[in-house]
Amino acid sequence: MTTLIYKRTHPGDPNAQGVFGCHDCMGRVRAWDFDAVIGVGGKRPDSGHEDLARRITWVGINARKTKARGLRGPLVGFARFCLWEEQGPHIRHIAPNLFRYMFVQRHVCAVLSNSLPARMQEEIQDILALAQDHRATLNKRGTAARRTPGAKQRKPFRKRKNPKPCKSSC
Repeated sequence: MTTLIYKRTHPGDPNAQGVFGCHDCMGRVRAWDFDAVIGVGGKRPDSGHEDLARRITWVGINARKTKARGLRGPLVGFARFCLWEEQGPHIRHIAPNLFRYMFVQRHVCAVLSNSLPARMQEEIQDILALAQDHRATLNKRGTAARRTPGAKQRKPFRKRKNPKPCKSSC
């Protein structure tokens, strides 16, 4: 399963319904050929969102792309979507080799898993397994289809008042 791993600096894209690209973040990168996405908080997130730093903030599995007029790339929905934001696990603890690659050695903004060594691909599979165990699966409309019994309730999503397109050059 080819996985896109990218650094993000703010919440809001993807939205709580699991739509990646709703604010056009990561533009043309969303058109790359991938089956899953792992969003990781960057080293210096936007002001007010510092708690995202170096955390696995969201995971989407089984990507479905839809062309979107006026955007730099397609909208992407997922069969399985997990949004943790600042409650997500630290990437350094879950995937130390991937952490080193993204934050210490290479300082990459986005990378596809099939270009990474086997040990990092194993760590990526571990992250995807976290999402497989997560409490909700999204149906085709992007709403929760079922809940895993005993799952912890997540805080409600806070909408940004005036969402702006991502200014990142990625």
